[in-house]
Amino acid sequence: MSVPLSILDLSPLVSGGDAGDALRRTLDLARRAEQFGYHRYWVAEHHFTPGVASSQPALLLGQIAAVTDHIRLGSGAVQTGFQTALSIVEQFGLLDALYPGRFDLGLGRSGQARKEAVREAAEHAQPQEERVVDGLLIPKPFSWAPIFASQRTALAGSFLTQPGAEPLGLTDVLDQIFALLAGPVADEEGNEVVATPGAGADLDVWLLGSSGGESARTAGARGLPFAANYHVAPAKILEAVAAYRESFVPSAANPRPRLMVSADVLVAEDDETARRLAQPFAVWVHSIRTGLGAVPFPSIDEAAAFTWTDHARDLVADRVATQFAGSPQTVAAQLRTLQRVTGADELLITTIAHDHADRLRSYELLAKEWSA
Repeated sequence: MSVPLSILDLSPLVSGGDAGDALRRTLDLARRAEQFGYHRYWVAEHHFTPGVASSQPALLLGQIAAVTDHIRLGSGAVQTGFQTALSIVEQFGLLDALYPGRFDLGLGRSGQARKEAVREAAEHAQPQEERVVDGLLIPKPFSWAPIFASQRTALAGSFLTQPGAEPLGLTDVLDQIFALLAGPVADEEGNEVVATPGAGADLDVWLLGSSGGESARTAGARGLPFAANYHVAPAKILEAVAAYRESFVPSAANPRPRLMVSADVLVAEDDETARRLAQPFAVWVHSIRTGLGAVPFPSIDEAAAFTWTDHARDLVADRVATQFAGSPQTVAAQLRTLQRVTGADELLITTIAHDHADRLRSYELLAKEWSA
């Protein structure tokens, strides 16, 4: 029996479109995803990115909840370095108060919090060549260090935190979030505070991660479900999965590890059509990897006009090689390989196409094939 399929949506802008258009497409896709039978619908959090409109997950999830009936909704992921635990709990507590029992609170570290981890990882990194593990491509790793060290990243970060503020570490944030969800929180003198809404909210808390670092280990140690990003950092997927499983301690909510793995996917009626529709993906990834933030997703003609250098191709090689683009049968087979090798309990699909109809069709074709 196939594991469930879910969706991660960035609300991508396309060339010639604007943020309003991207967000309306998200609402339409969410309605269709529910009809197609997808298990969850998650939205991302990205800031200062010209081609992505999903910057405020809680706000967007409220809009999606209003136009859907039962599909589970969540964040992939709220960036904990940019908000307090209280603001996160109140936002998702409000959602749960209005639409009870439908929300996943997916949490991740902010870019600022990852900077030091990226630097340390680069210092201790061992050379890794591309390899195939039981049919799954594990490419050479990409280093985010230059992007995190860029002036643009520093400028963006200055707008996302209060002057002088120091984000809490992941474990401290989790401690505060779980305390507020359990509420009330009291000090030694008996003073109490209660998150309203938020205390008692029926939320499923997840951690998301792209390596075998702190997020994977913390998710395991706390008995939380974990979402590992093959689509962001395919070179690190096996490391992330192993770190989560090795550190896992059973909890009341999760007596065994609960793992979701993401993948870039584009499905069309046949392999040739899918590959043609996927051509702009490389240009879009290039804009991310050069530190500009994702540009609006190009058309096929715009992608064809892009001038590639060897360096540019190297920047995107891992993401392009691990995008599953093809017919329903081709992509389903690739996803089953990903699921088998990682042992995922669920797969999280992210699909971008310039034409909204092509994007909807991709999700529809995959859902039909997966359930066949």
